[in-house]
Amino acid sequence: MHWQALMADIDRMFGWIPSWFIGLSLVAGAILLALSFYRIAKWLLNRAFGTRLPMLSVFIERTSGPAQLALCLAAVALVLPLAPLDDTIRTPMMRLFVVAVIALIGWISIRIVDMSAARYLQNFRDVTENFVARKHVTQVRVFKRVTDTIIVVITVSTALMTFDSVRQYGVSLFASAGAAGIIVGLAARPLLSNLIAGLQIAITQPIRIEDAVIIENEWGWVEDIASTYVVIRLWDWRRMVVPLSYFIEKPFQNWTRDTASLIGVIALHVDYRADVPRIRRWLEEAVKQSKLWDGAVVNLQVIDADSRTIELRALVSARNAPQSWDLRCEIREKLVAFIRDEMPEALPRDRAILIPSADDDGDLLQRVALREKARAGARN
Repeated sequence: MHWQALMADIDRMFGWIPSWFIGLSLVAGAILLALSFYRIAKWLLNRAFGTRLPMLSVFIERTSGPAQLALCLAAVALVLPLAPLDDTIRTPMMRLFVVAVIALIGWISIRIVDMSAARYLQNFRDVTENFVARKHVTQVRVFKRVTDTIIVVITVSTALMTFDSVRQYGVSLFASAGAAGIIVGLAARPLLSNLIAGLQIAITQPIRIEDAVIIENEWGWVEDIASTYVVIRLWDWRRMVVPLSYFIEKPFQNWTRDTASLIGVIALHVDYRADVPRIRRWLEEAVKQSKLWDGAVVNLQVIDADSRTIELRALVSARNAPQSWDLRCEIREKLVAFIRDEMPEALPRDRAILIPSADDDGDLLQRVALREKARAGARN
């Protein structure tokens, strides 16, 4: 009786306010109350367990968006049946509520995939020299992004199917996600082909994270493998973005496919008078003193000869591509300095034979005769 009397008094006091405004105000108030409750609960949990359980703080932070949306939907679900709204407003809000629930499920699914991948990759932190780590990181990242894309497509298609006017588009989109061979429109073909290429790369792994590659005459490292493209970090800090299908359809160089070690080549032209065994001995000593050499390969060979010079080729190995480049530059500089200072006769030079003419022969004979007479007079 008292509750009915109270409601009657409220109705007399605020009867002039439209019912739709009251209903929407109740919904908005429930949403604000849910957000306030989340912030207070988050603050209390961080204060109570943040220092002792750092993983709990990370979990709360990563699930912040889905948790807030879930609380807001729960509050709306409690208030919406009590709100004084007519069917013209209640029906669109109910459909919006259903779409929000579908979006929440998709969002939670993506968060679960991301957190699972991050938790798994914590076991593989060193991806520079560890081939096993690079293999797992590449597979997990590619599968995660492909899975995220599939979840988004399914979520959007399911949400579209809740509306009668656009249900056919949702069904078509859902069918394209379920069967890769059924493509809705030509615009979807590049996306699906890159997604399939991403799965192939994750399984066969022609490239991995931090692989050193040469693409389109550019040298760099694989920095990121997305769901439809690959980011190459070039040696001069530029970024080259390449479609995933490129690595399935076209040839490229992968310098670290099975091992990171590389053999560098140093070419040098010297004169025919060069002492090649001495240069070989010096090269072996110089390479052994370098910190960049991996102790595997050092060799010097004469690989070519022309009318002026002979060509020497020095082979030196290093642990990875950057060290191989630096070792080549270091040994080349020291080799040039050694030949210049210790073996100048080995420097390349041009040779010419000068043949005097007939007039020059007569003048030369006269000069020789005068010189001989001068020497004879000096002896007498």
